[in-house]
Amino acid sequence: MKALVIGATGAVGKDLVQQLLTDEAFEKVDIFVRREVNIPSEKLTVHVVDFDRPETWADQLQGDVLFSCMGTTIKAAGSQDAQWKVDYTYQFETAKAARANGVKTYVLVSSVGANAKSKVFYTKMKGALDEAVQKLGFEGCFILRPPSLIRKGSDRLGEKLGVVVIKAFNSLGLLQKFTPVPTERVAAIMISVAKSGHSGVEIITM
Repeated sequence: MKALVIGATGAVGKDLVQQLLTDEAFEKVDIFVRREVNIPSEKLTVHVVDFDRPETWADQLQGDVLFSCMGTTIKAAGSQDAQWKVDYTYQFETAKAARANGVKTYVLVSSVGANAKSKVFYTKMKGALDEAVQKLGFEGCFILRPPSLIRKGSDRLGEKLGVVVIKAFNSLGLLQKFTPVPTERVAAIMISVAKSGHSGVEIITM
């Protein structure tokens, strides 16, 4: 199989690429990034692209499965419009191009609570993308909705505190659906569903 990945430099993406490169089911791994990365592997091809100009590299989206785990925070993006561009537009345009090129399987990292009708910007954005990609006609469309993530070496204070608080509630039997999930676990599930051979749309809560 040949895997295509966007969001390869993020927390989930890094674990995903590492696992793909050691998985014998995948003969080639192509990642699409904004700047050069150095990951030594004969299986890996790095495409440095401009996500604002998908028409200049869409023809390179040739493979069996597209893994999409791109995302940013509103703090890093600077505004809701800028975050929407990264979390929705870039991912949707890449998925649309991949499907037009005959890619059969799509695996997306969304979020717990994703709902296009939500009044909360983040969950509304995630829900809107979930709905949009389902209409592209992939033979297999898998949407993962993890709760908060446990990232190795995270320097986000709010994230660290959030994980501690949720774990405390979990110990009391509360907020179980928000139990933090390690990024490497999310990556492993992404690969598992891609290899499952299942068709149709599957929403996977964790």
